[in-house]
Amino acid sequence: MFSRRQFLTHSLRGSSLVALGAVVPEFVAQTARAAAPGKDTILVVVEMTGGNDGINTVIPYADDLYHKARPTLRQTKQQVVVLNDNVGLHSGMQALKPMWEAGNLSVIQGVGYPNPDRSHFEAMDIWHAADPTRKSKTGWLGRASGSMKNRDGGVPILHVGPGKAPLAAAGAEGSGAVSVGEQNAFKLELGNGDRKDARRKLLEEVSAPAKTAGSGEDNPLSFVQRRQVQTLTAVENLRELLEGPNAIRGFGGGLQQKFQLIAGLIARGFGTRIFYVSLEGFDTHAEQGPTHQQLLTQLATGISEFFRELKDTGNDDRVRVMTFSEFGRRVNENGSRGTDHGAASCMLLAGTGMKGKVVGKHPSLSDLDTDNDLKYHTDFRRVYATLLDNWLECDSKSVLGAKWDHIKDLAVR
Repeated sequence: MFSRRQFLTHSLRGSSLVALGAVVPEFVAQTARAAAPGKDTILVVVEMTGGNDGINTVIPYADDLYHKARPTLRQTKQQVVVLNDNVGLHSGMQALKPMWEAGNLSVIQGVGYPNPDRSHFEAMDIWHAADPTRKSKTGWLGRASGSMKNRDGGVPILHVGPGKAPLAAAGAEGSGAVSVGEQNAFKLELGNGDRKDARRKLLEEVSAPAKTAGSGEDNPLSFVQRRQVQTLTAVENLRELLEGPNAIRGFGGGLQQKFQLIAGLIARGFGTRIFYVSLEGFDTHAEQGPTHQQLLTQLATGISEFFRELKDTGNDDRVRVMTFSEFGRRVNENGSRGTDHGAASCMLLAGTGMKGKVVGKHPSLSDLDTDNDLKYHTDFRRVYATLLDNWLECDSKSVLGAKWDHIKDLAVR
């Protein structure tokens, strides 16, 4: 691997993305003189697409009502990964048992928001934008990327998976979100229409030194130019990591392979602070048992192996993994041995040195809302605010548009 300065000089002079000319501008030289990759904290977000059955993820095995509501899907105390006297993780999540015993896993129960939406697309947009009114056109992670510190520069958000980056990663112009998928080794999202044309023009002009007075470090144009160069060089660096002679191998469609790629990028100082991945298949209306078992095993194994790889490179203490799904499932299983769209569910937060615990009580199975769904007691925006302020060191109020109380029992550090 090149040193940071060598790489910038080499890539910017010979870049196939934009012709930068023979002279490296001063702001590029300043970037090249930046410190070696730092130890910024990193958040990995795992979307459990389709509406994960929270009741059979964090299982109230000690509640008789659970066993009555789930005659074919229920799991007993002997099957689950016991967390306390009341709840346990699904048997497919055995791989997380060592992390739980080490205090490196938190289980957040009863998560939701007022007037829940049970449509996949609308509900997912609400979680992505952190806005139940669905008025926001940007995502909570995209907005956060504009204010969080990033000593390494480059790409603040990397979406690993097919298709374009999710709404959660959409932010202000110049946020630099990049998607990496199986059929698309790397892609810089430029937007559409006028925005796309404007950004292409900016990228074409990025090598030209500012011609106005005050073109130094604090000049807004210089800042934008510097940020775009960081993004471009990071994309070239990503090309080398994925396709070069010493490329990270094994990248494919599975969650574990996505985690392997992320672990490799972190180990090589890529500089991204937010990674986003999805695990699909949680819309389990029929024959839920084997499908849910396989999905939760894939999730748990992926997270466990991910932190094992991070530990080997000395990076496990700077990473947190957060899981979410757009909604939970109904209390009672249906006639097809599956579950239908519900409301409140659970989230997981994993990371070394968190003093993890079960956060909040499992929602009552007898005191349900007007649609016979679980009642939430923890707004998901409180989870976001806790991570934004205490882990990514952003101002959560500016990102979420309101001040949300932190969850005291969620020790993210």
